[in-house]
Amino acid sequence: MKSRFGSLKVFIILAVAAGFSASSLFAQEESTEAKWYVSAGLGTIGYEGDEELEDGFLGTLRLGYDYSEWWSFEGAFALAPKLDENMRYDIPTQTEVSRLEESAGEGVHDTYAASLSLDLLFHFTRWERLDPFLAVGVGSILYGDEINGDSFDISTRVGGGVMYHFNDEWAVRADGRTFLAGKDTEANTIIDAGVVWTWGAGIAPDIEAFGGILDSDGDRLPDTQENEIGTNPYNPDTDGDKLTDGEEVLDYDTNPLEPDTDWDGLKDGEEVLRYTTDPNDPDTDDGGVSDGHEVLDDNTDPRAGHGADDLQLERLKINFDYDKSVIKPEYFSDIDIVRKVMIRDPEATAVIEGHADRKELSDEAYNQDLSERRAKAVRSHLIEKGAIDASRLTAKGFGFSRPVAPNDPETGNSENRRVDVYIRKGDGAVEKVSVMQDDDGVTTEGL
Repeated sequence: MKSRFGSLKVFIILAVAAGFSASSLFAQEESTEAKWYVSAGLGTIGYEGDEELEDGFLGTLRLGYDYSEWWSFEGAFALAPKLDENMRYDIPTQTEVSRLEESAGEGVHDTYAASLSLDLLFHFTRWERLDPFLAVGVGSILYGDEINGDSFDISTRVGGGVMYHFNDEWAVRADGRTFLAGKDTEANTIIDAGVVWTWGAGIAPDIEAFGGILDSDGDRLPDTQENEIGTNPYNPDTDGDKLTDGEEVLDYDTNPLEPDTDWDGLKDGEEVLRYTTDPNDPDTDDGGVSDGHEVLDDNTDPRAGHGADDLQLERLKINFDYDKSVIKPEYFSDIDIVRKVMIRDPEATAVIEGHADRKELSDEAYNQDLSERRAKAVRSHLIEKGAIDASRLTAKGFGFSRPVAPNDPETGNSENRRVDVYIRKGDGAVEKVSVMQDDDGVTTEGL
């Protein structure tokens, strides 16, 4: 009995110390952002099969603090009010024998467990709706009776979970932790699910008039200017491209209403923050291929000074009949340009991409299939009439997923109705191959 009260005293001291330490740490950083959250959940605590307790019901209560975009601190209290004893089978007597009687007295066959813990969480996609995370931490467990000779254990914890945010205020979560505790370093588990409420996220900002310029979302653009250009004065990143509206207007001269200002397939934030390309120039290195295609498809460097590694792009504007993929004879000469380049460089390969424009009622699956059929038609023409080996040619359809210019809801955009041929030079080929049309037909020249 004396040992049990001593463990309880240590448990209470740890709880008070953890709470004081957390409040001292976080009180140093004053912020108007909603950083604190609470979470309540239900689950189970599981024990290895040779331990004295069976798995049981568990309730959890967590208090969390979002320290940064990637990291959170989280303190938790968990209570398992009733844990049944895992009886030991005695072979000589052919009977079940209590494991708890020796330490807790005859007739005791259940107990409780209470746990305090502190975890550090690393978020993979913080501020997105789906928010998976990893967790590592330490904790303590107090049992109502002695378990394996002791009623108090210190544990280390590792695991993870996922949150789904309905909005800035409410979310649901599921968690799993493995904790190592006990004299024999048993690996036990806690699995639970619950709800999350972020303190202050649902409260409207307390705005006072000071006679200065009002900037509700802190993006350096006054609300009046945001209303003029059409951005949201309460959302610092209206188009969701990872650049604030103020950065786009004041620093980079990009369009805060369009996530991909230059229509090269990369969002403005990706170009500025990750690839260091020009978000206003679809081909930063002037090599003939868009930055997005270099990054997403070619594995080449899209930055200035590296244009020599670009593939050669031939853009074919073939006017197909409606819902058809038959190439009209008047476009044979355009395709012949590609044939001459491929003949000049026998080791070159080409990817033929079909693209479509998008109207308000356009069907994604239909346009995907149509663009692929048209790309295959160009490939077949090069194989059958151009005598290019089939192994050197690949056809792909992208539908309307990769526009190079805005689409009108009614008329689409002819710039997006295209077949692009990307030619990768073989070893020993000339740096570029240009194509010119003269009176006698198509000829090619090396640059």
